[in-house]
Order: sequence, then structure tokens, then C-alpha cells
Amino acid sequence: MEFHILAPAEDISRYVFCPGSQARATRIASHLNDMKLVNDNRGILVYSGYYQDVFMTVCGTGMGGAVVGIALEELAHLGADTFIRVGSCGVFQEGQQPGDIIIATGTFRAGGTANAYLPVAFPAVPTFAVLRSLVETAESMSVDCTVGVGLAGDAFYAPREPDGRDFLVHAGVVSVEMESDALFIIGQYRGWRTGAIYTSDGTPTEIKPTWGEEQYQIGEGKCIEVALEAMLAIATKDAAG
Repeated sequence: MEFHILAPAEDISRYVFCPGSQARATRIASHLNDMKLVNDNRGILVYSGYYQDVFMTVCGTGMGGAVVGIALEELAHLGADTFIRVGSCGVFQEGQQPGDIIIATGTFRAGGTANAYLPVAFPAVPTFAVLRSLVETAESMSVDCTVGVGLAGDAFYAPREPDGRDFLVHAGVVSVEMESDALFIIGQYRGWRTGAIYTSDGTPTEIKPTWGEEQYQIGEGKCIEVALEAMLAIATKDAAG
């Protein structure tokens, strides 16, 4: 047993979805057959079940890089090696709307946990095979998505530089959330495969507007479907050798 995820290794798949939201973890898990809750200790919800006969695990990590690091390390000790973050995010670019789907090609590091693994100059990027599977799956399902670089930081209420947002807009940053920097860096350091796909919960000027709630829920559903099918494609390739 691990310190926080109190599940035996046989209840954990090598293929893991790691949303920050426990509610989203439950929504993802609802797509699994023979699904069961295998951990709820310390608020880390972990479900396992089968998606089209492939054993998969879902872990609602909670917010921020520190808890993501704990969850990844413990899940890996139990046999996991492939992680797809299915998250929500804010956006920066004109025209982005609630429900838009974004696939991360990399992350501008503004969090703290990843710095304990690799220096800040080291790029936070997903594993190319996972990124490719997410993009190809979205294309095959005719799901429109933005593919680009995002920002991740874990000090939600920290003071901001007045011109900091303008810098990010001009740099073409397309998303902001709290976990992908830790996910990518820890995965790189440990040799695990990682990827991330998000649903926008607002616009560049409005965070979680009430008028966008329905659009967000529709987008989140599509985001989950893409992630499931992309993971299935990865598992199928693994099985084929």
C-alpha cells in the first residue's frame, strides 16, 4: 500500500486519466464497464474499470502540482505508466469560448512542484506518442480542437504583474490551468508517458460565465470521449507490440 492511495496494485491500470476535478473523474469513470471505486482516501478518488475490454484507471487528483506529483508517484508504484490529464482551463486568445477543446503541446512553467524534479529551463512537454494519439483521435472523431502551448501555475490567488497577461496573449498561449507542468516534468523525469487535453471554461475576458455552462458541459463530454479513444488507441498499439 502507498501512503495516500490505498489500493492494491491489481486494482490500478497502467493507463490512467488524471483530471483535477473529482466530479470529472466520476464522469470519466461512468464510461467504464465493471467500474469500481478503489480509493477515496485524502480526497483522491480513484476508479478502475474496462473501456472496450481495456483495463483503465481514473484518478481525481485535486488541484495543483503538489497533489498531482503525489498521485502520479503512487500510481506508478502500483503499475501505472501512461497518464492523460483531462482538465478544464482558462483561455487567452480572441475567439476562444466555453466548451472549446485544447490539446497541449507544452506548458509554460509557473508552478512550484516541477522545480523539485528538473530546473525551470527544462521544457514541460507531453510525450509525443500521447500527443499524436490525442490529435489524431480528435481529427478522426471530427472534434474541433486547438493545439498549442499553455500555462500552468499552482498559486491561484497570487498577485499578477499588470502586463503579464498581454505577454502571454502575444506569445500565443492558449490555455491556463494548474497541473500540466508537474504532469509533464515528472513524467519526463520518471520515464512515464503523459498528455493533456482540456475544455475551456470561459473566454479571455470572462471566467466561467453562467451563459457558457451548457457549452462547457457539452465540450467536457467531447473532451472525455477523445481522451478515452486516444488511450484505447495507445493500449491497442502497445498490445500489438
